[in-house]
Amino acid sequence: MAAENPVESLQEEATCPVCLEYFTEPVTLECGHNFCRVCISQCWEGSDTAASCPQCRQTVQQRNLRPNRQLANVLEIAKRLSLQAAKGAGGDGVCERHQEALKLFCEEDQTPICVVCDRSRAHRAHTVVPIEEAAQEYKERIQAHLKTLREEREKLLGLKVTAEGKSQEYLKQTETERQKIVSQFQQLRQFLKEQERLLLAQLEKLDEEIERIQNENVSKLSEEISHLSELIGETEGKCQKPASEFLRDVRSTLSRWEKGKFQQPEEISPELEKQVSGFSQKTIVLLEALRKFKGT
Repeated sequence: MAAENPVESLQEEATCPVCLEYFTEPVTLECGHNFCRVCISQCWEGSDTAASCPQCRQTVQQRNLRPNRQLANVLEIAKRLSLQAAKGAGGDGVCERHQEALKLFCEEDQTPICVVCDRSRAHRAHTVVPIEEAAQEYKERIQAHLKTLREEREKLLGLKVTAEGKSQEYLKQTETERQKIVSQFQQLRQFLKEQERLLLAQLEKLDEEIERIQNENVSKLSEEISHLSELIGETEGKCQKPASEFLRDVRSTLSRWEKGKFQQPEEISPELEKQVSGFSQKTIVLLEALRKFKGT
């Protein structure tokens, strides 16, 4: 039955009965039926000069194929009319191959097609629905996905706000600790500087005491050495004299020797040794504290 729409009727007349698509190089047989040159040639492949028409089964001569230029012109007109009809209907989708409006949707290939595509071999066994119906179905599915995506975005935004809040809280804590560290190290440097000054002052005082004792001992030793040298010289000279003269006043000589007996120099006091040893202990404690501080 002919389609009520004139454009669709014209499309059907411009369709090859073999490939069900617009004619390509249309040719006319002796019986009056039209086919694409390639389609009829494939139907007659392996046949001799005579063959049957695929539509009426009438035997025709292959050499009598005639190009149908009028049908080719009608075909171009049908394509233009179909394109104008698609644009007039407000559709922006046009089949690139057939220049027909994309009014259908192939479920298997997931692509819009035109009515000529629907009649072709490529889509003949496929499930095809009106494009508006397919669009509504996919819009509903996509809207469901959009709802899920929006919910996920809101969840991520909440996580972002929470993470930023925690980061700011941690930054405040680290800033507080930074100020504490700066303050504590300032106090520590002040304390260490004061302790260094006190210890060095005590060491300097200890050095002065040791030098004082050393100087006094050196002075006393020098006096004793000079005195002993004088006594030794005097005694050696007396020993060279004759016996009568040597024994004269010998008691007085011995008495002088005993009175001039060597005196031991002043030793460093135990208190001073204790102070020196104490500084050694302080140095050991300081080094141990420094080692633990570095380890921490």
